[in-house]
Amino acid sequence: MRPVPRRWGFQEFKDGRERMKPIEVGLLGIGTVGGGVWTVLARNAGEIARRAGREIRIAAVADKDLDKARAIAGGSARVTGDAYDVVRDPGIDIVVELIGGTTVAKDLMLAAIAQGKHVVSANKALLATHGNEIFAAAQEKGVMVAFEAAVAGGIPIIKALREGLTANRIEWIAGIINGTSNFILSEMRDKGLAFETVLAEAQRLGYAEADPGFDIEGIDAAHKLTIMSAIAFGVPMQFEKAYTEGISRLAQLDIRYAEQLGYRIKLLGITRRTPEGIELRVHPTLIPARRLIANVEGVMNAVLVKGDAVGATLYYGAGAGAEPTASAVVADLVDVTRLHTADPEHRVPHLAFQPERLADTRILPMEEVVTAYYLRMRVLDRPGVLADITRVLADRSISIEAMLQKEPGEGEDQVDLIMLTHQAREKQVDGAIARIESLPVVKGRVTRIRLEPLG
Repeated sequence: MRPVPRRWGFQEFKDGRERMKPIEVGLLGIGTVGGGVWTVLARNAGEIARRAGREIRIAAVADKDLDKARAIAGGSARVTGDAYDVVRDPGIDIVVELIGGTTVAKDLMLAAIAQGKHVVSANKALLATHGNEIFAAAQEKGVMVAFEAAVAGGIPIIKALREGLTANRIEWIAGIINGTSNFILSEMRDKGLAFETVLAEAQRLGYAEADPGFDIEGIDAAHKLTIMSAIAFGVPMQFEKAYTEGISRLAQLDIRYAEQLGYRIKLLGITRRTPEGIELRVHPTLIPARRLIANVEGVMNAVLVKGDAVGATLYYGAGAGAEPTASAVVADLVDVTRLHTADPEHRVPHLAFQPERLADTRILPMEEVVTAYYLRMRVLDRPGVLADITRVLADRSISIEAMLQKEPGEGEDQVDLIMLTHQAREKQVDGAIARIESLPVVKGRVTRIRLEPLG
């Protein structure tokens, strides 16, 4: 009688019993998030193994700072300064990419896929810009690319969109998905401080980088929104078509006026399905103060998802940090471990929809988006001014929902006039603003902030 061959993924012990071999992980980068991954895996090893069905073990670490890597690994993993050494190691089952960027990280990820290894990544910029190429390569090799940590840190929003809400036709998503910008806006509202003052404080506290452009100009949020939009609507990644507007030009008085009108200003990432196409936009947004998402403060993140069957669902939590992000990375490791030997055809697709069923739905240019608006202008305090301005708006079918006019200061002949409009198309509002700014009674530029009821 022939002996039964040992099953793949098992190892045989002297007593003849078989046990599942540990999953061997190669960690590329052991900085803030990588160190958190090491800590979480070590602290919760038993619980994680019970859930995954086998031990998950970091076998190799690649980092330029070898002394730091060795200090964290403590002799429990092989340490190298060459990331390709880890990627090419035949004993590594899963590569965790945490080095960031879109050049070397892309080459390493594609090299790992070519070696038949699964990949876990927190790299939103890489996936938003090169995800289509990466997912196609993974599909061809029959391996998984998991990226829960790429969006909203420890909030499991990718899993919710890909699996939990799969029965729904997603209608729209609105998210506070950059903690740095949310901290700045919260401090500006609470303390009445100017943008520049709060930005300096955010940098001192480590919430903002020395060069904060990606955060405050909305680029980081647009990367994350691009990923969520692709999963929600079954379309390819299209970051280059996202409209992006940051908070660097936001004035303290607009935050104050919004509050008086019953609104809060947040940097929102919004993607919505419309009959004309998909909206994909990041910008400061007025939200009614009574909405839960309007009350998300500090560095916290929140994502509001509207499905046709479930209605509105809100996901809230830490959007960054060592262990919150590590939580998402380790969750991906568990998912990949569970499906390590599964038929690739039976795995959840990278973008929730089967690759051959992705749609080519157009992304709407910003001028075609329909939303409501907050308009602030400095006008002369004289009769007929309001009539001139409302006539310009009416000529472009823009109606006014609410208005706030401040009293002039002593000796002043100019006042702030604030209007909230009903929904209008962006290009109509652009035309109205240009005409209003040309009126002799209007001094300076019109400030325009978009408004979303999120009802």
